[in-house]
Amino acid sequence: MKIIIDADACPVTDIAVKIAKEKKIQCLIICDNAHKIMRDEVETIVVSQGADAVDFAIISKTDKKDIIVTQDYGLASIILSKEAFAINQDGLIYSKFNIESLLFSRHMSQKMRNAGKRTKGPKKRTMNQNKDFEKNLIKLLEDINK
Repeated sequence: MKIIIDADACPVTDIAVKIAKEKKIQCLIICDNAHKIMRDEVETIVVSQGADAVDFAIISKTDKKDIIVTQDYGLASIILSKEAFAINQDGLIYSKFNIESLLFSRHMSQKMRNAGKRTKGPKKRTMNQNKDFEKNLIKLLEDINK
């Protein structure tokens, strides 16, 4: 098992790395060459910029029971099909029960934007979101190891 971080615009990279080190779990950071996110004692894989280049690298490195930290619903859906796990930056654990509604919501928002309507962006990040992410990542690790 390993933790793979979709590190482009990921606000919880340091938390995920800290937990991986504490639990002695391999951790990979994957980002494109516009970001180059490096952390001590963690392997960083840097890919060329391009549509979904980071996603493809993550998919190729994912094995059964790995945990992927991502806010990308499409990537999470593929990860779930590989019998791995995905969690977003707010601590939402993606599952077969919530992924379809999340993908549908993303689709509807895109249709609205394509029609010229504006959708709300994310609210300012809070410390509670970081705490929720940390708590749920630890819980996910414990559940996998049962």
